[in-house]
Amino acid sequence: MRFSFRSVGARLSLALAVVVAGALAVVWVVLVPTLQNRLVKGRIGLLAESAREIVHSEPGRPGQDFIDDAARTADANRAILFSSSGAVLFDSRQTGSSQDVAQDPVALRAAESLARREGVVHRAGEPFAEVAVPDRAGHVLLVAASLRATLKNVDLVRSRLIWAGLAALGLAVLAGWLAATAFARRLRRLERAADRIAAGDFDEPVTVGGRDEVGELARAFDRMRLRLARLEDARRAFIANASHELRTPIFSLGGFLELLREDELDDDTRAEFVEAMAEQTGRLAKLATDLLDLSRLDAGGMRIELGPVSLAGAAHDLGEELAALAEGRGHPLEVVVDGDGLVLADRERVLQVGRALVDNALLHTPSGTAVRIVSAGDTLRVEDEGPGIPAEHQEQVFTRFTRLEGSRASGSGLGLAIARELAERMGGSLTLVSEPGRTAFTLRLPAAPPEQIVTIVTNTAAR
Repeated sequence: MRFSFRSVGARLSLALAVVVAGALAVVWVVLVPTLQNRLVKGRIGLLAESAREIVHSEPGRPGQDFIDDAARTADANRAILFSSSGAVLFDSRQTGSSQDVAQDPVALRAAESLARREGVVHRAGEPFAEVAVPDRAGHVLLVAASLRATLKNVDLVRSRLIWAGLAALGLAVLAGWLAATAFARRLRRLERAADRIAAGDFDEPVTVGGRDEVGELARAFDRMRLRLARLEDARRAFIANASHELRTPIFSLGGFLELLREDELDDDTRAEFVEAMAEQTGRLAKLATDLLDLSRLDAGGMRIELGPVSLAGAAHDLGEELAALAEGRGHPLEVVVDGDGLVLADRERVLQVGRALVDNALLHTPSGTAVRIVSAGDTLRVEDEGPGIPAEHQEQVFTRFTRLEGSRASGSGLGLAIARELAERMGGSLTLVSEPGRTAFTLRLPAAPPEQIVTIVTNTAAR
């Protein structure tokens, strides 16, 4: 793995090193001084207890033997008896001068206050724990013990803490680097999978194990791969179907144009060809419109403006608009209003869905089949008395470019797919119930809020 301070391994290792170093710093600042203070106070406490017992057990006038015994009893390096003025009377260190302890600050404080005093005093660069206790005669007994061994133990703890800290830092860096290497390896697999998906290769699954966040991300990538694969298949099918649907009327128009160039065509045949060309042109125009609507729906560019819509009014408008078309195809068209319902929808899109449903009924039922547009509450239903749609094919009619076997080829197979998507964009649904002798497409939309209904009624009254 190539080293870089910008890599995950370097950053994780640095983070662990900082955490360990911070913990060691806290231990260094808090633990070592606390340990030293406790050891020193413990030594002073032992000296104080021994000195108090020695003073209370003083048999009479103290002498050199008493001071020597006091030093041994207190386990002190030195015991000194001072006068009330601070002069040295007896010193357990019988050799050498006692000038180094003359005017000892701890002893002087005890003489002045006539109470026990303690502290740490440095002599010749060596620290001593001292306790001074006054006796009944006004003398002051001072016991002193060297702290060199105690502080040496503290230094030992300090040095071992340093080495342990360095070892912990090294282990932290190594552990961080190893963990980050494994982590980065999984990320690289995820990166390669993302590159494959970006290049359009959806065959290989995204396999990055683990139940952590990276594993969850990998599973999300795999779900995205499957969705993109389905979208890619749909895109290819869309292009193939759209090309086929566009090519058929264009070739048909080209064929009719070639035939019209012939001089020996009679007027009736020519008129028949012109009528067929007009039908193909209409089919081509409808297909282009449907493709444009689909592209807008897929791109999210189709505008949906929701507002209160009267389904009864929409049913009447559809009946008036499509009456001529139904008559031309030989179908009786009836409008049935069972109560006026106000829904929250886009009126133009409601009419577009209604046109698609009526056109589907007129196109795919035999001539003479009755077609009804029914408005009831929050639903708009288009019914026909045709042969019906088999149950296994009922959901297929809402799939793009789908035409059932035996249906007329003049449809594009897009109308019902667009109608359902428009219904869902308006917060509603489009369902199908079909059996021999009755087929019903039902558009159900959410009811308009009461405050908007009041607004509509008020505005209508004002007009």
